[in-house]
Amino acid sequence: MQLTKEQKKKVTEFIAMTLGVVFLTVGVYFFKIPNGFSTGGVSGIGTLLGKVTPISPATWIAGINFLLLIVGFLVLGNATGAKTVYCSTLFSALTWLFEAVMPLTLPLSDQPFLELIYAIFLTAIGSALMFNCAASSGGTDIVALILKKFTHLDVGKALLCTDFIIAASSFVVFGVETGLFSMMGLFAKAFVVDGVIENLNSCKYFVVITTKRDEVSEYITKSLKHGATVHAAEGEYTHEGKYMVHTVCRRAEAVRLRMRIKEIDPHSFIIITTSSEIIGRGFRNV
Repeated sequence: MQLTKEQKKKVTEFIAMTLGVVFLTVGVYFFKIPNGFSTGGVSGIGTLLGKVTPISPATWIAGINFLLLIVGFLVLGNATGAKTVYCSTLFSALTWLFEAVMPLTLPLSDQPFLELIYAIFLTAIGSALMFNCAASSGGTDIVALILKKFTHLDVGKALLCTDFIIAASSFVVFGVETGLFSMMGLFAKAFVVDGVIENLNSCKYFVVITTKRDEVSEYITKSLKHGATVHAAEGEYTHEGKYMVHTVCRRAEAVRLRMRIKEIDPHSFIIITTSSEIIGRGFRNV
């Protein structure tokens, strides 16, 4: 049975969300919690409360996520809420599983800066994968999505606003050194999240100067299923009449298009630029 385009999109989103949760959980459990890094989020709150109470961080994470999920359903709608329920539940379940199977009382190494790097990148990549699917792991991610919905803040900056107080609290609970690591991790994560999302959505803008407009346009429209804009042009040096073909495509398609253009017209001139996001039919909705 062949999947439809919409079904393929849902399967891809499901895989991306699941991978995002796995990256996030590994970063939180193996690197953030043992070191006391509170770079924000419910995981940061759980790390702080797990230190000052007899309740484990995993239990705090699950409890706070449950309360904020209700807010997510009310404000973000059922679609985002359903995805967030899945990610939040899986995040809490994996954290509990790691606590039961591989309990940690000490950091994995004696290199806190190295562990901070892993904590930042794993959690940032995980969050970005979920955000790109209009989902989150719950907690302050929900607050960030709400801020993004009602303000002009992008996701990384919204996270920065919601997580600053949590990271600052680590100075009190864990001391100055851990607090400084946490604050650095907070700022770094905000920019890494935006960078990952931008790379996930980046596309290529082609300007092709060629004499074989029909063949090039046919490949773009029929093989790649994208539109193209064509207009006549004249070379200032040779005064030879040519055509300029404009189109956009995804990064994976860009390699195929570039090779095919050179097969059609070896003398073509191709300008390729990277676009952080394309909004419109065949790409992303507003």
